[in-house]
Amino acid sequence: MPRRPRVEKEGFHHVVNRGVAKGNIFLEDEDYDKFLEIVAIAKERYDFILHAFCLMSNHYHLLIETKHHNLSLLIRQINAPYAQYFNRKYNRVGPLWQGRFKNWFVYDDKYLSVLFRYIEQNPIKAKISNSIGEYKWSSSSLISDEEYKTLLQDSLLLNEEVWSSLDDSFDKDDDALFDRFQKTIYKQENQETVRLKQKSLDDYFENYTTLKERNQEILNAIADGYKQSEIARYLELSSAGISYIVRHTDFR
Repeated sequence: MPRRPRVEKEGFHHVVNRGVAKGNIFLEDEDYDKFLEIVAIAKERYDFILHAFCLMSNHYHLLIETKHHNLSLLIRQINAPYAQYFNRKYNRVGPLWQGRFKNWFVYDDKYLSVLFRYIEQNPIKAKISNSIGEYKWSSSSLISDEEYKTLLQDSLLLNEEVWSSLDDSFDKDDDALFDRFQKTIYKQENQETVRLKQKSLDDYFENYTTLKERNQEILNAIADGYKQSEIARYLELSSAGISYIVRHTDFR
């Protein structure tokens, strides 16, 4: 299977990397601290915002907002020094990481909102904590720690609305939505990163039986990248009608 294209476009990125063979990459508190120290150095050098993170024993999640086309460079400057530190400390040889890191470009606010909850609820889902802010090595825990103030400077977690949403339960609908976001495919077109639509409008609207179902599919199609004008033409509705549906229908 070919590799998923790397999206370097400036903006929000969800970055994940795991230990080789599912092995642990953090063994002691000192290791977590060292990793965050390296992230702080990279942040100062490569000018990005760290909005959220969760460091688990065998993998990490970072939500980064880049200002330049330098994502691969800055992640290398995090992964390589940490691997050197870890191998030296524990007298090991060989790669620490399970291949290249994975990243997903965050293309809209709905994805971003789900992503904050996904990252911060990772320890809860793993049953190693019970509430937001309880797990020590997550941004929700350390954001009020003076030692990490600079690291999380400008994080959207400092926004009251974003913070209050972290406790919202992550249900099956959210899982399905998150999965669809993660599977989004991109292509390079005229030096721009373009998100490809996942389904045709025929696929979205061939099976609905009620107006409620149709309206839900309208929201699904918009989330997939279709313009309201495209959907209006397809359904032979007015643009104003589509706008009204969007404003008055909750996404599920």
